[in-house]
Amino acid sequence: MTTRPDTPLLDTVDTPTDLRKLKPEQLRQLSDELRSEMISAVGSTGGHLGSGLGVVELTTAIHYVFNTPDDKLIFDVGHQAYPHKILTGRRDRIRTLRQGGGLSGFTKRSESEYDPFGAAHSSTSISAALGFAVANKLNDRPGRGIAVIGDGAMSAGMAYEAMNNAEQAGNRLVVILNDNDMSIAPPVGGLSAYLARMVSSSEYLGLRSLASKAVAKLSRRAHKAVGKAEELTRGMVTGGTLFEELGFYYVGPIDGHNLDHLIPVLENVRDTSEGPVLIHVVTTKGKGYEPAENSADKYHGVAKFDVVTGEQKKSSGGPPNYQNVFGETLAKLAETDKRICAITAAMPSGTGVDKFSKAHPERSFDVGIAEQHGVTFAAGLAAQGMRPFAAIYSTFLQRAYDQVVHDVAIQNLPVRFAIDRAGLVGADGATHAGSFDVTYLATLPNMVVMAAADEVELVHMTYTAAEYDDGPIAFRYPRGAGVGLELPDTPQKLEIGKGRIVREGTKVALMSLGTRLHESLKAADELEAKGLSTTVADMRFAKPLDTELIERLMRTHEVVITIEEAAIGGLGAHVLTFASDEGLTDGGLKIRTLRLPDAFQDQDAPEKQYDEAGLNAPHIVEAVLKALRHNSAGVEEARA
Repeated sequence: MTTRPDTPLLDTVDTPTDLRKLKPEQLRQLSDELRSEMISAVGSTGGHLGSGLGVVELTTAIHYVFNTPDDKLIFDVGHQAYPHKILTGRRDRIRTLRQGGGLSGFTKRSESEYDPFGAAHSSTSISAALGFAVANKLNDRPGRGIAVIGDGAMSAGMAYEAMNNAEQAGNRLVVILNDNDMSIAPPVGGLSAYLARMVSSSEYLGLRSLASKAVAKLSRRAHKAVGKAEELTRGMVTGGTLFEELGFYYVGPIDGHNLDHLIPVLENVRDTSEGPVLIHVVTTKGKGYEPAENSADKYHGVAKFDVVTGEQKKSSGGPPNYQNVFGETLAKLAETDKRICAITAAMPSGTGVDKFSKAHPERSFDVGIAEQHGVTFAAGLAAQGMRPFAAIYSTFLQRAYDQVVHDVAIQNLPVRFAIDRAGLVGADGATHAGSFDVTYLATLPNMVVMAAADEVELVHMTYTAAEYDDGPIAFRYPRGAGVGLELPDTPQKLEIGKGRIVREGTKVALMSLGTRLHESLKAADELEAKGLSTTVADMRFAKPLDTELIERLMRTHEVVITIEEAAIGGLGAHVLTFASDEGLTDGGLKIRTLRLPDAFQDQDAPEKQYDEAGLNAPHIVEAVLKALRHNSAGVEEARA
């Protein structure tokens, strides 16, 4: 392959097939160009930066050595997949990351054959890779399942559950542990690279196989002693005893940025007939971009930024974010209530628990990527008289649903669920949208479910939850900033199961749950302009329902519309069930429910997502007019 001396190597690589035509000594230059391209792209789009920078060399090496896409490469979570996307035919679209109609910020099966498994939640990669590996084994196909998983994702039990079953895959499973926080690895360097290359070599493995056959002829006791001796010897040298116990052949640790170390080890692993292999690489998050390397969070998630200075483009002031309102309110409440404690699952700043933690570190718990443990831990705290708040994103709480049901709801324990990122989430798309929490929580006996319409309501609901000891209680709030209301000095304790009338009318009733309240008020203005007197109610509670308010509105209005930023099965479904049970629809009442569509919505600007979902003011107005069997012109004629 010949190129002009001044031609960037990255310009010659569209797919891994092109990459494999390069000489090993060219990979350093290619990696440098790949890193620069990624920095430039994320600078213009925003997104996850540090994690991708940390795996540039590793991604290059994997695609160079293994036969992707026949070998299935699966990135855990997918935050680090931007270099992978550039190398797999998507460079021309990389500046559409996280935008409507553009590339997903995570791996996505429908996007490329090089994305064999979609991921955006943590700790799924080994299970998925094991599935690919076993399928190939059963069908006598050579392709491997390759999982790249970070040391943080290794804190989740699912990763160990998968590893415990990995022997079924034989040599078709390769797990690459990307240790970028130095939480596991001893110092790495030339010696450890030499040892890793040695223990992964065919010569070493051949001798090991020969020795195993000889040992097999020994007595059971001698066989066990020899095996233990080898395990301890290799464990002392390489630190791999834990993974060996789980059935893996351990290789490492090695420098994940040194291609001269990476390539030979990956080639040895590729060519081995040994069983499942775990390669331990040590990387630096944010590698090669000084602002990211020097940042406390390694520029994990960034807004658009200046590539030269690293300065992120900040929003111009405005209301505080909902998570900060929650965190600061909880911290203040905890000053006078020593029973209050906070739990987060590896998202302290994302949930606002960092604010609580600074004020009350002894009562703040980050359990890591372990939502199941976090919920049951909270249940134990509650059973012992504490007032625990489990602050977890809606989409991540799904992972602990059995614990919510079995360990909290059935036992009626007063765990407080602060559900962040409820509803649509813009650029993060379907995998991070909090679409289902109202449905999956409001169906549970003993559960109280609230939804904050704005930041003031969030203050009140945080206090209400703190004071509620009769069972589990949840309150949901969205991503992003509030609507700009002044926060109260003294929070209000809400009456459980009671909504409020925000605006009084006579013909149309809009029952809003959560942050669509302000769109409902806009819709009411438009309806009033069309001669339709409109009541707007902030229901506050999806469970228990304010049945008294619902019955009154249904008996005194011609049209009732429920509005919620949640999937079917939420407020609308519960209102319809109540209306049916009580015979409230017998007099010709027109009821309609507006909720999220029965679809996984891709990433886009929030307003466009709401338009797609039909949850903005014009959609509410249209639902009313349709229910009245009028169009806007007909209503105007009626007024005339």
